[in-house]
Amino acid sequence: MSNPRPFKILGLQQIAVGGASKDALRRIWIDMFGLAVTGNYVSEKENVDEDIAVLGSGPFKIEVDLMQPLDAAKKPAVHEPPLNHVGLWVDDLATAVEWLTAQGVRFAPGGIRKGAAGYDVTFVHPKGNDAFPIGGAGVLIELVQAPVEVIAAFAKLD
Repeated sequence: MSNPRPFKILGLQQIAVGGASKDALRRIWIDMFGLAVTGNYVSEKENVDEDIAVLGSGPFKIEVDLMQPLDAAKKPAVHEPPLNHVGLWVDDLATAVEWLTAQGVRFAPGGIRKGAAGYDVTFVHPKGNDAFPIGGAGVLIELVQAPVEVIAAFAKLD
């Protein structure tokens, strides 16, 4: 790769797991592991009823999104596969998208937008195509704009 990468992936922001019902997800993640639910996000367009749980704290807090479809017969099917997507903090989302697109990375429709937790997000499509041959190798990958405090905390680790 000849172009230097003009952005940095800082760390894991979230994982999103899905099921036909959040009951089993809550049983393991909340009741057994002790994660705290900090919010809920419902979207007809995204066919999701999602509890936002967290582990860790401060800038190193990681979300575990527990998702069930509003209608199991509709798309997107947030419960298939059960590990729906992985979210990564990025220091400069717009620059990352521009550079990755130029390298042939395929993004899912929707562009950069506000995500469930209020951060700007976009998704790398699980599969490449003829126009953009690089995809997530079967995994949906969410790129999440890191807030200033997260960028600063990760910078101290370098």
